[in-house]
Amino acid sequence: MEIPSHSKILVVGGGPGGATAATLLARAGIEVTLLEASRFPRYHIGESLLPTMIDVINLLGMREKMEAFGFQRKHGAYLEWGRDTWSLNFGELAGDTTYSFQVTRAEFDHLLLEHAKSQGVKVFEGVEVRSLEFEGERPVSASYLVNQSGNGSAGQTGTITFDYLIDASGRNGIMANRYLRNRRYHQVFKNIAFWGYWKNTDRLATGREGDIAVGSIPNGWIWAIPLHDDTMSIGVVMHKDAVAAKRSLGLEEIYQQALRESPLIARIVQEAELVSDLKTETDYSYTAEKFSGPGYFMVGDAACFLDPLLSSGVHLATFSAMLAAAGLITMFEGEISEEQAVSFFEKAYRQAYLRFLVFLSAFYDINRGKESYFWEAQRLTQEDVDESNLKMAFLNLVTGVRDLRDAQSNTRHFILKEMSERISENLNFRKDKQALASLQGDDLKAARENARFFSSVEGLFALNQEDAIDGLYVQTKPRLKLAQI
Repeated sequence: MEIPSHSKILVVGGGPGGATAATLLARAGIEVTLLEASRFPRYHIGESLLPTMIDVINLLGMREKMEAFGFQRKHGAYLEWGRDTWSLNFGELAGDTTYSFQVTRAEFDHLLLEHAKSQGVKVFEGVEVRSLEFEGERPVSASYLVNQSGNGSAGQTGTITFDYLIDASGRNGIMANRYLRNRRYHQVFKNIAFWGYWKNTDRLATGREGDIAVGSIPNGWIWAIPLHDDTMSIGVVMHKDAVAAKRSLGLEEIYQQALRESPLIARIVQEAELVSDLKTETDYSYTAEKFSGPGYFMVGDAACFLDPLLSSGVHLATFSAMLAAAGLITMFEGEISEEQAVSFFEKAYRQAYLRFLVFLSAFYDINRGKESYFWEAQRLTQEDVDESNLKMAFLNLVTGVRDLRDAQSNTRHFILKEMSERISENLNFRKDKQALASLQGDDLKAARENARFFSSVEGLFALNQEDAIDGLYVQTKPRLKLAQI
């Protein structure tokens, strides 16, 4: 199959965001070409998925493939955070989905991309998009290089024109970095992650096999993710300044020292063996100043990236892909204009991103002493998000709290305080199922409010009329589209 000279939609990047957008569009009968620089399977970090992935794979029509593969099921999370220990169960307070998956990303991403091919997407791997051409602000064509065999001769170049671009190029961010130059890094979320893979770990240290384990340490936190191949991904996330202060120790000693600082992780690796080299990556959180514009949509990491504590990466990638696809499908059917599709995507995706940003900041805020550098570093700053956006994110996130006008002049600290209290209350409710079942009166009311709170973070925002933006919301049944109130 040759790369066409023109495509209705061009998707740049074949990761979860690109593959999801392309599949949804192809299933709606729209011509889609996807160019991916690598050849799959290829390694990628980010193995723990939120329950929303079940809704996405249902929408993609690949639930049977996902279940049949044999990925480790994930029913929740176990945390030793600060002075407390929490066991979180998906669906305990809100939502119908009671599990997700821990995945090896090379195999998971490959499964998504192969499914895209089966749905009619023209997929070309080993093809790097080198540049874009514009008419005004609108991208209209892409020049590419075949850099690996399989899609023609290596070194072959060509050009493809398109009507709409979905930029799913990840952190490379072809639109944000090369043309718009509008990517801005959060000053407080400049972390470094380093990780390896272990065997013979204690997979029941959390009390239930399959849970992600999270342990806080003085200058960061650690993840432990059990995978289906009997290995466990264990990674340390620390602020760059904390890593720099210990650089004389060497990376492996910093890593091993961090594991010893968490009682939870120390138990997990007590009899275990590190069976891989350590990998490292900067986890600098960032956002583009805008996610969409005339003729283009930026999905997943091409638009924004957040500290991985909440496992939001694949969620935001596939969610934004669904938003872009729903807007394009509805626009092609003549029900909305391009301007409406672009505006809805921009506002809905930014709201989803800001929800996680505010939630993440509040989560870091709880149970931390003021003497902790990490506690102080993880606070939102004025540079990270302006007050109007912060208010909007909070108002759309939390139901049942007092009016923000009560916050007087210090909106930011009020929001973090309310968020921290809400998280703490929710985690206390979840500690004991019997206590949860016996709640009455104000306690029951608070638990229900917390259910809506966590559902709005963990769920797929904008899928109902209550979350409508400019009168539009995503409808998935009987087919994917943007519905109007």
